Amino acid sequence: MFPYKRFFLNNGLEVIVHQDHSSKIAVFNLLYKVGSRFEKLGKTGLAHFFEHLMFGSSANVPVFDRELERVGGSCNAFTSPDITNYYMTLPAANIETAFWLESDRMLQVSLSEKTIETQRKVVMEEYKQRYLNQPYGDVWHHLRDLAFEKHTYRWPTIGQTLHDIEGYTREDVLDFYQTHYHPGNAILVVAGDVTLSQIEKLAQKWFGPIPSNPLTRNGILEEPVQTFKKSKSLQAKVPTDALYKAYKMPAKGQPGYLEADLISDILGSGKSSLLEQRLVKNGKIFASVGGYITGSVDPGLLVFSGKMESGVSSTTAENALDEVIEEFLQNEISERELQKIKNQGEAMKTYESIQLLNRAMNLAYFAHLGNPELYWSEFSEKSKIEAPQIKNWATRLLKEDQASVLYYQSTN
Repeated sequence: MFPYKRFFLNNGLEVIVHQDHSSKIAVFNLLYKVGSRFEKLGKTGLAHFFEHLMFGSSANVPVFDRELERVGGSCNAFTSPDITNYYMTLPAANIETAFWLESDRMLQVSLSEKTIETQRKVVMEEYKQRYLNQPYGDVWHHLRDLAFEKHTYRWPTIGQTLHDIEGYTREDVLDFYQTHYHPGNAILVVAGDVTLSQIEKLAQKWFGPIPSNPLTRNGILEEPVQTFKKSKSLQAKVPTDALYKAYKMPAKGQPGYLEADLISDILGSGKSSLLEQRLVKNGKIFASVGGYITGSVDPGLLVFSGKMESGVSSTTAENALDEVIEEFLQNEISERELQKIKNQGEAMKTYESIQLLNRAMNLAYFAHLGNPELYWSEFSEKSKIEAPQIKNWATRLLKEDQASVLYYQSTN
C-alpha cells in the first residue's frame, strides 16, 4: 500500500496526490469518465476520435507534444469502453507545464474543421490498417456485436463502422467535448517528487477557474439475460482457423467478478495453465490458447480464444476446449494450483507497484470506480477466495446458454 492524499475543487475535479521522493520524476495522469459505452448507435468511435483531437492544439498551445518535449516530458493516452486516460511523465521541477498543457486543452482545445478532417483521416487509416487489413483484426467487431444485444459494449472503441467515423459533424464533436470534457467528469492524479501543498496550489490555479458542465449520461440499456448459445462463422484469408468463446460474467466490483478472474487465470493464463498444458503442449489441435476477462464496469465477458494448428477447424477446436472446461467443472481445484495462481497475482501486483506511472493510473482508475482504496481491497479479497467459491461460480458462468462463439475460418 502506498500513501496518497485526496481533495476536490469546487468545480468537481477530484485530485489525488501520491508523494514519492525517491526520484526527481513526476507523473501527471488525467482520467475522463467517458469511453465508448457512452456513445450512440451511428456515432460510435467518438471517444477514441476525441483522444486524437486532444493531441493537436489548444488556445494557448500550438503543438501539444512539442511544448511537453521542451521540458523533457513525454505523453500518451488510451481509450477503453469505460474511460479515456491521458498521462505525462516529466521532471518534477517542470510539473507546472503539465498543468498548463492539460488545463488548456480541457477548457479550449482546437476544434476547427481542418483539425477534425486531419484527425478523421488518421483514425480512418488506423481503422483500415489495424482492423480491416490485419489477420483476425475485426474479431472484436464481430464478437462484441454477437455477445451484446442492447448494451453499448456492442462495438469496439475504434467504432462500429468506418461510416460512423466518416459521418461525424463538427456539432457532434463539439457536443461530445462539452458533455464529457470538464472538471466534474475528471480525476487527476499527480505522483512523484511533489508535495500536497504544491499540487493544491497548482490545481486551484490552473483548473479551479474552469467551469463544470451538468453531468448528463446517455441512457445505457441494460443487457438482457442471455438464454441460449449464440454463434457466428466468418470466412477470411487468415493463416489458420481461430476460435473465440465468450461467456457472460459480472461487472467489476460485483459478486462473482473476482472468481471469474481466477477462473480465467487457472484455465488460460500462462504456459502452466490447464488449457495450455492440455491443448497446446500435449495436444495437436491448438497452436496457441488463452483465457482472460474484459474487466469492465458493467457486466462483461470471460473469453477463451486460440489459433488452430494448420488444417484443424475451429469447430473441432471448440469440442476440445469444451472437454477441458467440463473436466475443470467436474474435478476439484488443488490448493497447490490455486496458490500458484495467487502467487502470480501477488508478483504482478508487486511489479506494477514498482513503476510510478502504474501507481498513478491505478489510483485514478479505482477512484473512478468509487474509491482509490479499492485498489488494495480488491487484491485482498481475491487472495482470500477459496476453491469451492471458484467452482461454484464456474458452474454458474461456464454454461452453453451463456456462451457466444465466433468461428474464424481460414479460406487459404
